[in-house]
Amino acid sequence: MDGALRQAAQAATGFMPPGEGLALYTAAAMVPAGGLICEIGTYCGKSTLYLAAAARQVAATVVTVDHHRGSEENQPGWEYHDPSLVDPRTGRLDTLPSLRATLETAGVADVVTVVVGRSEAVGRWWTTPVSLLFLDGGHTRQQAEADYGAWARHIPPGGLLAIHDVFPDPADGGQAPFGVFQRALVEGFIERSCTGSLRVLERAV
Repeated sequence: MDGALRQAAQAATGFMPPGEGLALYTAAAMVPAGGLICEIGTYCGKSTLYLAAAARQVAATVVTVDHHRGSEENQPGWEYHDPSLVDPRTGRLDTLPSLRATLETAGVADVVTVVVGRSEAVGRWWTTPVSLLFLDGGHTRQQAEADYGAWARHIPPGGLLAIHDVFPDPADGGQAPFGVFQRALVEGFIERSCTGSLRVLERAV
């Protein structure tokens, strides 16, 4: 991975451990030239930089989708709330300015397209095949299932699905991404790698 982008990714605000970030980069670097990498759940762009580094290397494109109002755990009173990301004008969380700064500082605007909206709404009208789908959006069961339902159908056979925060043991973390992982296995995906809480699967059918 490009050294400068690796440093930028590790320094960016977010929740992707370095080892998992590099595993995500490795998976994205398998995308064919001209392919599309789609990220659901951008936050401030930490994981986006790992994807962008791979996209630049293989001549692919990254589209990252988020409403930028934060997931449940990012709201006031919750463990992962960051007051510095609250818009003083509205009093609501807004991670879009931080994302823009992350992408501009790292110089990856040429390979990353930002889509602002709810993933299930965007997924309903989306038509382009996705070579790699990275799911890291809302972690409630309802939202995780909605993200998978809206986007997994766009992955063709041989395409990749990466899911973050997959914890088989409830003591380690929430179960919604693990439930999506189990659903994917039933619906024609095969697990290819596991690094920390990141699972990478390939669609067989």
